[in-house]
Amino acid sequence: MMKSYPSDISREQFEAISPLLESARKKTCPRRVELYEIFCAVLYLLKSGCPWRALPGDFPKWRTVHSYFTIWSQAREEGSLLEQALKKSGWRSPGETEAQRWQHAVDRGCAEREEHGYGEAQGV
Repeated sequence: MMKSYPSDISREQFEAISPLLESARKKTCPRRVELYEIFCAVLYLLKSGCPWRALPGDFPKWRTVHSYFTIWSQAREEGSLLEQALKKSGWRSPGETEAQRWQHAVDRGCAEREEHGYGEAQGV
């Protein structure tokens, strides 16, 4: 039994999006982990912004979660399966994570340096 996290959705909410997420699966061998647990792990990562390897131990292995995340995030005309599932489940993101804020600050700093000509080769 998996520990409950604030980022989790109910099993009833998951039942509504389960067929959508199942549509990405190639039918090769039986699944060894529950899809609900994988989806909740993805929600935890999106909400917390933690690194993949810092995923709590009561979720499936981080490599498993990452492989599903990669498949569900592939671009499609109507949006990725993950985007569609998040909208359909009513899940709301926490806004910007600390890692995203840090990356935006770094990007702004790089843009400002480029704007002022820092880092360019100087002529003689």
